Formats: sequence, C-alpha cells, structure tokens
Amino acid sequence: MTSFDTSPQLSVWRALLALGVVFVMLATTGWTALHSHREASALQASLDKWRHGHVHGRHLPDPASAPARLTRFFAALSPHERDRIAHRYPLAVGNMNGAPVSLRYRANHIALGQARKVEKKRMHDSRLSTAGQQEAGRRMHRYEALMSRGRHILAFDPAGSGRVAEVFGSLDRADRISVVVPGVATDLLTFQKTNRPYTAAFGMSKALYAAERAQRPSTRTAVIAWADYTAPDGLGVDAATGLRAEEGAVRLNALLRALPGRAPVSMFCHSYGSVVCGVAAHGMPRRVTDLAVAASPGMRVTRASHLGTSARVWSMRDATDWVQDVPYLELGGLGHGADPVSSAFGARVLSAREAQGHAGYFQPGTDSLRNLALVGVGAFDEVTCARGNDACRAGLPGTNTAGRA
Repeated sequence: MTSFDTSPQLSVWRALLALGVVFVMLATTGWTALHSHREASALQASLDKWRHGHVHGRHLPDPASAPARLTRFFAALSPHERDRIAHRYPLAVGNMNGAPVSLRYRANHIALGQARKVEKKRMHDSRLSTAGQQEAGRRMHRYEALMSRGRHILAFDPAGSGRVAEVFGSLDRADRISVVVPGVATDLLTFQKTNRPYTAAFGMSKALYAAERAQRPSTRTAVIAWADYTAPDGLGVDAATGLRAEEGAVRLNALLRALPGRAPVSMFCHSYGSVVCGVAAHGMPRRVTDLAVAASPGMRVTRASHLGTSARVWSMRDATDWVQDVPYLELGGLGHGADPVSSAFGARVLSAREAQGHAGYFQPGTDSLRNLALVGVGAFDEVTCARGNDACRAGLPGTNTAGRA
C-alpha cells in the first residue's frame, strides 16, 4: 500500500530533481511557452461584429455584461429574433455566458458547420504541407462529430488548438450539475478518443453521467465536459506553473456564474485540471457544494481550508499513479503546492481502487468512478474512504459518523 505522506528528506530530493528538470527545459525551450501569442480569432471577429450590431434600432448589449443582464436581453427577444442573432453571430452567441443554453447549442452547431467548411478547403490547399492538410482533415472530422445529432455543444472556439465544452443531460431541468475539468494535452482533437476513451474529457464526462444515473435514477443530473480553456500541451514548463490555470480559472468561474437554475454544482478536476480548480475555488459561486480532485499534482495551496471555498473538498489517488512522485511544493512559481491526499492537507480522501494509473479514474467499474458519481448525486453515506475507515464521511448530511475529515 502506498503511503500518502513522504519524509522531509525525500521531499528535498524531489524538490532538487524538479528544479533541475525545469532549468533544463528553460535552457532548451526558453520562456516562450509562457508567453504564447494568439492571433485574432474567428471568435474575436464574431464578438467585434456583435459589438456593432443592432436589434430594434438599439445597440446589442456588451457581450462581457453580467450573465443576468444578457439573460434578460435574450428573454425579451422573440424566437425568430433569437434565431436570427444566432445565425448572424454564431461564435459570439455560442460562447456567451447568459445566453439560453439551447440557443448556445444552436449557435455552436452553426459555427461548427462554418469551421468545417474552412477545414475542408484547407485539406486541398496546395500552400499547406502534407502534414498541414492532414491536420485540416482531422479537424474537419472532429467538427463533423461534434455536429452529430443529439450532441449539445455549450462552447466552441476553433482558434489555435481549439476549445470546447459539451453537456450531457439537461442543464435547465437538472437537480444536480457536475463539471469535469480535464488536464494537460486537452484540446479539440483530443477532446474525444477512440482508443482509451475514458482518458479524454468526452469519455470521462459520459462515464460520470452514466454512473450518476445508475446510482440515483430518480435524480435528474447534467454533466459538463469542460475543455474550454487552453491546457498545457504536455508535461513541460506550462504544466509546472499556474499560468494556464489562472487563465482557465477566469473562464471556469464565468461559466459557473452563468449556469441556469439553482441546482447544486459538483466539480470533478483531473490532473492539471485540479490546479485550475484550486486557483478558481475562491471565486466559485456558493452553489458549488463539492470540489473533487483526482490524480492531482497540487492545488496551489498548502491546505484545503486555504482554497477559500465553502465547498466540501474531496481527493483521490490510485496507488499506481505516477503523479505521487511529483514534488509537492511551490517554489518561485514552479510546482503546485501540497499533496491533496496527504493528511495535513485536510481533504476528504476517497478510495480510487482499480483506477488504472494516472488516466483511469473515470473507467467504468472502478471504485474511483463510483465514488465520484456518489459525490455528484450527494449520496455521501455510500462513498468508500481511502484509508479503510469512515473519516471521509465524517459530519456529512445523511451519515452516522461524527466529527470532520
């Protein structure tokens, strides 16, 4: 059995090793990974067009307005007017927090169709290399898949490596909402995988949605596969810092503040996604009742109580997960802080038996997925704690244990 705590000597050696690796990466790649430049995107063009648009002879509201104001604006439009706006400004509407989710789905379907046409032309553009034409083909097929009947795309941005968010279930009618935040190497092309499907954001969220429904068939659930941030490409400099997490946290909290209804929200954050959630935690709305991390390299705090959230904090790690060998520290902006499954951190530690390493926490049939689903539906009395006791359930509604984890 793997111990969750490490000796001070081992921590020092891991820290030195981590710094050595980082210095090598900086020497060979420079700081450019931290300052990537993004050209003006189709989304920005759509937003600029929106800012010059009119309806009933009046300017359209600022797309960065509070979600409540945008909700009132769309509610005052007729169905025909909403449909016309979605066709005129598809990327702007499809990514607009405060727009009705059904309208965002429609707008993103239109935007995906437009992006598909662009990539289809690029496939036969002689100015592109063979590799460039092949990538255009892969993107075109991904857009086609996202446009499939029954898929609900809540956010879409084709710029760069791309961003996307998809919904399983009904956000408007949900009794409980879950949000899955994936980690490194997540983009449009890796959002969904044929091989090892449950290691990708789409498969993780689909599996969680099915598991939640299996645990509580009478509870109306919705799950958001949220890959709407620019994740680090891999285990490089970006993954060792909080820059991408800080950018992602802003986008994540903007989404959370705009979710329809009043259903409680549970966060499920995997790997670097847990860094995003850690940075975002203090700004999350109070309707976020649970924050669960799996395979976490740290949440950029030393204790769960420092996250600044009223949400219950859960953590889990499989005994075979390589992330346990990452130095749990933060030094000069490098590293992500304390180990979320350590006793000192103060999270409620869940069992992750059969999670199959770093990427297998959402694999159907595992203890890890079952526990995550139980948190998602609020069935705290049924979760399995990691240390073979009831500590992770202590003091929770509907349980017989006392005290706090």
